[in-house]
Order: sequence, then C-alpha cells, then structure tokens
Amino acid sequence: MTRHFEEELDQVKQKTLRMGSLVEDMVERAVTSLVDRDSQLAEETIAFDEKVDHLEVEIDGDCLRLLALQQPAAGDLRFITTAIKIITDLERMADQAVNISERAIELNEEPQLKPYIDIPIMSQLSQKMLRDSLDAFVRKDVVLARAVIVADNRVDALKNQVFRELLTFMMGDTATIPRAIRLLLVSRYLERIADHATNIAEMVVFLVEGRNIRHAAQQAS
Repeated sequence: MTRHFEEELDQVKQKTLRMGSLVEDMVERAVTSLVDRDSQLAEETIAFDEKVDHLEVEIDGDCLRLLALQQPAAGDLRFITTAIKIITDLERMADQAVNISERAIELNEEPQLKPYIDIPIMSQLSQKMLRDSLDAFVRKDVVLARAVIVADNRVDALKNQVFRELLTFMMGDTATIPRAIRLLLVSRYLERIADHATNIAEMVVFLVEGRNIRHAAQQAS
C-alpha cells in the first residue's frame, strides 16, 4: 500500500510538471505571436488552453482521491494540498497566455506602435520563474523558491517601465491610445503570470518548512 501510494504521489508530481511545461509553452507562443505578428500562432495558443483545463481537472481528481482514500500523514498531506493550489495557479497562467494571444490578434491587425523590447524580456523572466518554481516544488528547494520570489521585483519594474513609455506615446498622439492600452494589458498579463509563479514558490516554502509566508510583508508592516 505504501509503495502504491508513493507511486501515485509521483504521478501527481509528473502530471503537474507536464501541466507547467504546457503553460510555459503557451506563454512563449503567445508573446511570439505578438512579436512576430503571427495571428495563426495566437489562435493555436488559445486552443491549448483546453489541454491545460483537462490536466487541472485530472490532477485535482487524483489529489482528492488520495486525500479521501489514503489518509496521508502531515508531510504527504502538505504535498497534496500544495499540488492542488499549484495547478490552480498554473491554470490561471494559461488564462493569461490566452489573454495575451487575444490582444496579439487585435494588435496584429494594426500598424505596430513600437518595437517590442521589454515585453519579450518580461516573458522570458516570467517563464524562468515558472520553471524555477516548479523545479523548487519537485526538489523541495527552498533556496530556489526564495530566488523566484525575489525575481518578481524585476518583472514589476519592467511593467512600470512599459507603462511610462506607453504613456508618453498616448500623451503625444491620442490615435495611439487603443494600441497602447492593449500593450499595457499584455504587460499586466505577464506581471500576473510572474505573480502566480511567486505564489507557487511561496507554497514550496510552506511545503518544506510548514510556514505560510504569503502576505508576510503586509502583516509585518
């Protein structure tokens, strides 16, 4: 029974990694569809969301079954409940990738407002945060998890930089406002993806140390 239980826990872990890999691919494809002005790629990315949703339901069902039938001890209980929360964040990241793809399709129909420099960097950082947060989950690596949390500051700084630059465009020419707003939304979606990766990293700290550090800064102040 113990060996079978461990195998089922490992399956949950592998499915979660597969879901994370799919989400990371969606984020990369979504931003590429914007930078390369490839609306077909954007449409394909949107279609991937169904696979992510399916995996979320499957993993959630696996976790609930383990909770109901196996009565896991404290450490395994934290692992299962953490996995349930992680797949929720992954599903929301996929939704943000869909949002980016939808804005890309709209922007691709108009002349490009400006070269895309900061947005691809935000995407790369967010993808790395996602990758590292899941690696930290699998390896129970608190040091890596905390590095992900710190990395969120750089994504926030880039979003603010994008805002300042696009504000200059909108103030200089009101005709740019619709395109600028869509790009602002894209930067916001990427910031949210980084936030979800941060959530996962914070949950890894809880998994390993049993301490909930979410909102710790607000509580301290």
